[in-house]
Amino acid sequence: MINKTYKIIHNKYLALFKFIFFLRYLFGIFFIAVLLFLLIPYLLDFKKKERIIKNHLLQKYEIRLNKYEDIEYRFLPIPNFEIKNTDMSIKKDLLKIKVASLRIYPKLINIYNNKNFETKKIIFNNSQILLQDYDIKILINFIYGLKNKVKFKKLDLIINRKFDTLISLKKINFSNFGYNKNIIKGEVFNKKFKISVSDDYNKARFKLFKTGISADIAFDEIKKNNIINGILKSKLLNSNLKFNFNFDDKNLKIYNSYFRNKDLSFKNEHILTYQPFFFLESIFELEDININFLKKVKISKIFNSKDLIKRINAKYKIYYKPKKFSNNLIDDLNLNIDLAYGRLIYSKKIYISNNFLTCKGDINLLKDNPILYFDCSIVSSDKKKFLKEFSINYKNKNELFKLKVKGNVNIFKNKINFKNIILNKDYKASKEDLNYFKLSFERILFDNDFKSIFNLKKIKEFILEIS
Repeated sequence: MINKTYKIIHNKYLALFKFIFFLRYLFGIFFIAVLLFLLIPYLLDFKKKERIIKNHLLQKYEIRLNKYEDIEYRFLPIPNFEIKNTDMSIKKDLLKIKVASLRIYPKLINIYNNKNFETKKIIFNNSQILLQDYDIKILINFIYGLKNKVKFKKLDLIINRKFDTLISLKKINFSNFGYNKNIIKGEVFNKKFKISVSDDYNKARFKLFKTGISADIAFDEIKKNNIINGILKSKLLNSNLKFNFNFDDKNLKIYNSYFRNKDLSFKNEHILTYQPFFFLESIFELEDININFLKKVKISKIFNSKDLIKRINAKYKIYYKPKKFSNNLIDDLNLNIDLAYGRLIYSKKIYISNNFLTCKGDINLLKDNPILYFDCSIVSSDKKKFLKEFSINYKNKNELFKLKVKGNVNIFKNKINFKNIILNKDYKASKEDLNYFKLSFERILFDNDFKSIFNLKKIKEFILEIS
């Protein structure tokens, strides 16, 4: 029975079995042919392709290959040329790139055929870009203009202003194709970040992980004069920030800006100039501020940021006019600040009812023990009304009150020195009086730290002490 069944199968399907056994030879031949096709290039000298590869990178990617260490062929995971330790430039030598390994993935037909050389994609591995702050737009335009497939793996981007580093972005991964298309990942300030960019590059979303910082940016169409403008909406911890911006070769302008949180809200405008030199002009219009918020500010951290402070060259104008029916002592505040090379020069005017206080001075923020110098005056046509603002009773009405004070304050040591004190025209403090005022001031207002001078209760106590 078994033999009969075997004969039937053998006679009926013999041709099919012969065809299947024949296919195994075809598969073997095909496999060997493909393997030889991929391995034979190892025997070739691909340095002869240097001119072809250089021209292709320049024409298709605007990348100029200046020098390299070696060119190697690799067939896994798919055939590619690896160019090791390359120095290259983009956009007509405007930006320089150092790349440890540049992988070029050609079309299979181009492994042997040098004519009409084409690539499917290129990958930059372990690369570094150093640029000046005014060259940022060149890099943006390069990425924006890429039409062919490009991927960056572990890119370090360092942005300098002259010889100082402004910001360093590390381990950046970016691709303009595939599953992670237009997603930028990396590290800044030792924190991981992610930027998602829309296909038309008109929108971007930024997130700095484990910080509560995120932002959405919408770009308008780039104008012919190379001005990039748009709008940014950001969340900083429990704060909200929104502003419009214009960005060109020389300036970054921020306007229609509004910041708000539970302790502080303000409008502001900025003009950041980075050509021919770095300079910042800012105007702040404070709408609401919680004085207790100032107590949370750690002044020592600000003064310890000396590397940042010495780079800032800026002018600030700060205006504050509290809302009506508020319990704020101040009716109006104008503050001007000039900061250059670590030296801060200030002048301010404070209006309290019909009384006003003016103050000017300077401080060197780069010193280990910064000294704040001040020259202040208080003018009131009615001393009684002025003292009433501090809940201090005074009998005489319409009495002129004109006080001038000069001196300096040691911020960290909580020490004050009065150079002179003049009240109206009939009193000038003696050395003994100046020393008395100094000791009283330090005992009452400097019992904790520098920020204690903003405590109204302590100001009242000090006035009563010296009256």
